[in-house]
Amino acid sequence: MSQKSFHVAVVGATGAVGQQMLNTLSEKNFPIKKLSLLASKRSAGQVISFNGESHTIQEATPEAFEGVDLALFSAGGSVSKALAHEAVKRGAIVVDNTSAFRMDPNVPLVVPEVNEGDLLKHNGIIANPNCSTIQMVVALQPLHEKFGLKKVIVSTYQAVSGAGAKAVEELKEQSRSILNDESFEASIMPCASDKKHYQIAFNAVPQIDKFEENGYTFEELKMMNETKKIMHLENLEIAATCVRLPVETGHSESLYAEFENGNPSVQEIRELLKTAPGITLQDQPEDQIYPMPALAAGLPDVFVGRIRKDLDRDNAYHMWVVSDNLLKGAAYNSVQIAESLIKLNLL
Repeated sequence: MSQKSFHVAVVGATGAVGQQMLNTLSEKNFPIKKLSLLASKRSAGQVISFNGESHTIQEATPEAFEGVDLALFSAGGSVSKALAHEAVKRGAIVVDNTSAFRMDPNVPLVVPEVNEGDLLKHNGIIANPNCSTIQMVVALQPLHEKFGLKKVIVSTYQAVSGAGAKAVEELKEQSRSILNDESFEASIMPCASDKKHYQIAFNAVPQIDKFEENGYTFEELKMMNETKKIMHLENLEIAATCVRLPVETGHSESLYAEFENGNPSVQEIRELLKTAPGITLQDQPEDQIYPMPALAAGLPDVFVGRIRKDLDRDNAYHMWVVSDNLLKGAAYNSVQIAESLIKLNLL
C-alpha cells in the first residue's frame, strides 16, 4: 500500500456503521494523517477514542471538509445529498454509504471484488451498494465470469440491525415482553415511516422499506437495479423478495441462479468459490457445515454454502449466502473502496 497518508473524515461517526468504519480503519491500519469525526449538531462535542487518541465530534458542515482527502459518509441520505457535493467541491473524494447516489449514472456503484475498475470513472462521489446487494454480487461474480448469468431469484432473510440501533432495541424489548407475557406496542418495524407497525420478535415480516406501485418494496427494487448496474448486466432477469427476521446481525440469502453457458458440477462451483476474493466456502452438508448469521457476525467475508443443482433445470443452481450487514454490507466495503482508490492512484 502507498506510503502516503490522508486526511480522512467520517460523517455519522456516532452511528452503528460509523463506529464500524472507525474499527475497520483501525484494523486495516489505513494510512491516516488526520482524522475528522463529523456528525449532527446534536452529537457535536462528544469524545470518541480512535487508536488510543481522543477525538471530539464536530458538526458536519460544508466548512468541515476543508483539507479533507477522503470522506466516508454514513449519516443518512438527506445528509449525503446536502453535504457530499460540498465535500467534493473542497477537494475530497466521497464514499457514500446511503442510497442517495447509487443509481445516479455519473456515480460508480462499487464492490471491489466485482467492479473495482468502475472507480476510474468517478467524479468525486462513489456509492456503496445496499448491504444485501453486496453479499449477493460477491457470490455471483466468479460464477458469472465463468458461466454467464442469465437469471437470478433471491429471497433475503435480513437482520434487524439493518434498520438501525432503535430497531434492535425494539426487537430486544419485544422479546422480553413476550417471554414475560407482557403487552407491548410496535413502533418501528417493518418501516418506521410507513402507516402500520408489526412485531418483529418471534416473527417474519415480508416488508423492508415501503411498497412501490408494482408490488415490490424499495429494498427489493434496490437489489434488482443495483445488481444490474454493478455487474454491467442490464438484461439480467432478476427478482427479489426481502424479509426481516428477528436476527440481530447478519443477512442471509437464498439464491437461485441460471447460467447462460455450461452446467458445472457442484464440486466445480465449490472450487471456483473457494479461491474467489472475499468469499469463505462453508459447504459440507454431510457434516452439517453451512453459513449462519450467528457465526458470520463480526467477520468481513461473504460465506457461501448449501450449493446444489436444481433438479429440473440443468443450468440452474441454488446456494445460501450470509454476511455481516454492518461490515461487508456497509463499513468494510466502504474502507475497501478507499483502499482500491489508493491502489489505483486515485487518492
